[in-house]
Amino acid sequence: MGRMSSPRPTRLQLFGWAVALIGMMVPLYVLVSFFLTSLGLILIWLGLPFTLAVLTLMRKFTNFHRGRAGWVLGTEVGRPYRARVPEHGLIKRVFAMLGDPATWRDFGWLFAQMVAGSALAITNVALLVGGIGHITLATWWWALPDDADVNLVGFLSVHSTESALYAGIPLGLVYIVVWYIASPTMMRAQARMTASLLAPTEAAQLANRVQELTVSRADTVDTQAAELRRIERDLHDGAQARLVALGMSLGMAEETVARDPAAARELLAEARAASSQALAELRDLVRGIHPPVLADRGLEGAIQALVLANPLQTDVDIDIPGRLSAPVESAAYFAVAETLTNVVKHASASKAWIRLNYEDGKLVMLVGDDGRGGANASDGTGLRGIERRLSAFDGTLVISSPLGGPTVVVMSVPCELVAGN
Repeated sequence: MGRMSSPRPTRLQLFGWAVALIGMMVPLYVLVSFFLTSLGLILIWLGLPFTLAVLTLMRKFTNFHRGRAGWVLGTEVGRPYRARVPEHGLIKRVFAMLGDPATWRDFGWLFAQMVAGSALAITNVALLVGGIGHITLATWWWALPDDADVNLVGFLSVHSTESALYAGIPLGLVYIVVWYIASPTMMRAQARMTASLLAPTEAAQLANRVQELTVSRADTVDTQAAELRRIERDLHDGAQARLVALGMSLGMAEETVARDPAAARELLAEARAASSQALAELRDLVRGIHPPVLADRGLEGAIQALVLANPLQTDVDIDIPGRLSAPVESAAYFAVAETLTNVVKHASASKAWIRLNYEDGKLVMLVGDDGRGGANASDGTGLRGIERRLSAFDGTLVISSPLGGPTVVVMSVPCELVAGN
């Protein structure tokens, strides 16, 4: 759990949350009943979609309480679920969720909340409401029957407006003082119980991390394999074909130079053109693997050169106090380059902007445009490839692209500055 910058809730806010917890006791009991019923029905087909729906609802319910517990404690309570659940196959999805230890910790929390959590919330509400009720007892004593006789805390007898005034006010003040002192403690105790049961354990964090690294490694291997195929295809279809044509032209020129010098000169001119084209294609290929400007001028210079060659008006703001490692610079450069290419191809934008800064051990890259919006990593526009490239460095990609724009792509990569730069 990490610290949060939001202020701690006030006593009245905690009181409101206690009232809400009391109101949630009904859905809490319903959810427990549904979960137990779904387990009984799981042997028949009807039970599978019902179980999936109940598990999904239970996760949403507990995620909400994780957020509220973090709000009370001033910390962030993470989600402990396994990183990936199968997207297809009802049986696989159900048993993957049932096989997740976090599901059973959620279920255990439901019981703990039904008993201890609800008791703390009820006590919190009862102290304040009871205190106010005792203080105001004399004002509504007239509404009780004439022969009413009420015992307060078992030994204070109240049988008239005067006795309600003398006994109710002091006792009510005691209740309110106790509520004022104990209310934060009780609600933090409820929140700590929630956090202890619903926060990810070290084992869950390790398992999720292993799963993320496994997926990241597979994505990286696929990306590298695709990149090697692209290089092979570009060499075969481009520079290699040019060089073969160059060799043929030189061979024919060698055969015809004695009997037809003019034809030999034409062949040599074709060979010279083919060599120039092959050299240009090789340079483009090398630039696609690792731009020389990136090694010479660093990430800032490479981005500036990229923008100069871009047909779209692009504002650049870079604040990186040093050089990054070569792999990180390369990944960052191509991430920005591919994102900018997507803007040119798909966004119908008139302007773009690039912001790069380094803070708290993280390189943050922002690429935005004023285009039509609607960008999505699942649309095959290259954003998924960027996400996979960054995942090899534990990087993330977040897209904000409402219809009508603007589109903002925020990419971040944890990294360190290279010493001596």
